[in-house]
Amino acid sequence: MDKLKIISATVRPGRKGPLIAEWITEIARKYGAFEVELIDLGVLNLPLMDEQNHPAMQRYEHEHTKKWSAKINEADAFVFVTGEYDFGYPSPLRNALEYLYKEWNYKAAGIVSYGGVSAGTRAANSLKNDLSTFKMVPLYEAVNFSFFTELINEDDVFVPHERSEKAALAMLKELVRWTKGLKLIKADV
Repeated sequence: MDKLKIISATVRPGRKGPLIAEWITEIARKYGAFEVELIDLGVLNLPLMDEQNHPAMQRYEHEHTKKWSAKINEADAFVFVTGEYDFGYPSPLRNALEYLYKEWNYKAAGIVSYGGVSAGTRAANSLKNDLSTFKMVPLYEAVNFSFFTELINEDDVFVPHERSEKAALAMLKELVRWTKGLKLIKADV
């Protein structure tokens, strides 16, 4: 079974991103097409890039980089869950991406974004652009939540609208298709 890594991008205290990441993780597990793992960058706690060699060389010196490399290398596809900060995605996600290069190549990526009125779409667009530089294929299908805090109940549970689940299922369906296709391309490299 293909492996899907869902990466929760926010790290600041009081963050709500993990609630949204848990929601999409549960939907992906129920969908049943992937072996799903949630990776929380707030828990992973990668330091700022501290490798001497360029990531394309894959000559990693630090144990945290070697573990990160193995985790990402085993993935067949990704879903990035990102908030929007200053019209972009959080810098810990950019840092996590830049630690590696070949491990990201030829894999499809869905995006779940959240924010205020823009629903995190500016962050998602910025992320899409950057993902392509890692030879990833960011999907058109996405899930976006505007005023996402209104979807968190008094028990701190994320309860989105039914249309959001439909969007998530459409994204996962495309993720399956692209994952199969990109495996053929990756095998040819």
